[in-house]
Amino acid sequence: MPAQQNLNRVLVVDDERIIADSLALILRGRGFDSRAAYSGEEAAEIAVTWQPDAVISDVVMGKMDGVALAMYLAQILPRCKVLLISGNPATEQLIDASKDSGYEFPILPKPLHPDNIFDFLLPPESVGNA
Repeated sequence: MPAQQNLNRVLVVDDERIIADSLALILRGRGFDSRAAYSGEEAAEIAVTWQPDAVISDVVMGKMDGVALAMYLAQILPRCKVLLISGNPATEQLIDASKDSGYEFPILPKPLHPDNIFDFLLPPESVGNA
């Protein structure tokens, strides 16, 4: 079994700036190198140069939604983990479309507790000790 991937760089994407900024700040407080982006397009641009280990993205955003961003990242950064978050009922249709294209991503409902994010980012043995 391969060693657990060390997820240090985390990009948080949400068109609601307060959510993106708050999550990025919480992650920095837990020792992650985190950045916030406010659109799928901005996140895609950052990801090319910064190469995050993980991306936490809202689903329903402007032109490039979180599912389209996740599919793009799967192609250019295949080792990057993606967690989708959403409080929008339209999310189900976008997720179904990604599955039809051969992609499947974990998704958490908003509002979410930061511990749920750490469950995604940290190896199971370190979640309670982080």
